[in-house]
Amino acid sequence: MLAFVRPGATVIVWKLDSLGRSLKDLIETLNILKDQGVDFISLTEKIGTTTPGGKLIFHLMGALAEFERDLIRERTNAGLAAARPRGRVGGRPKRLTTNGKVTLARRLFADPNHSISEICLTLEISRSTLYRYVREMKQKSSEP
Repeated sequence: MLAFVRPGATVIVWKLDSLGRSLKDLIETLNILKDQGVDFISLTEKIGTTTPGGKLIFHLMGALAEFERDLIRERTNAGLAAARPRGRVGGRPKRLTTNGKVTLARRLFADPNHSISEICLTLEISRSTLYRYVREMKQKSSEP
């Protein structure tokens, strides 16, 4: 629909949920329509951007959606901060968990008799993981 609407057109839907799956999607779609100069009307909820009252409702919905996103962000950051003292740092776990395996990966990389594919297959890691461990070794050795 967004590819076919033209400035001055009006998009009419039966219910708001047919335009977006979530409030965030709905707000984003309505902003795109507004930027293209297209009006919007929802028949069931009697909301539209063609009247001042409809525009007010739309902006209130947008403000509530932004408020909700900010609350989620605050809760997430508070949860992460509370988990750090318990030793939880989040993120994906390291593939090579022991220093011995990391050392082995670096030694195999330094040996020209082993190909990158062979090292990765043996240690069951990706190329990017191998290169990251090698890069970390170089950074540590270059530090004073």
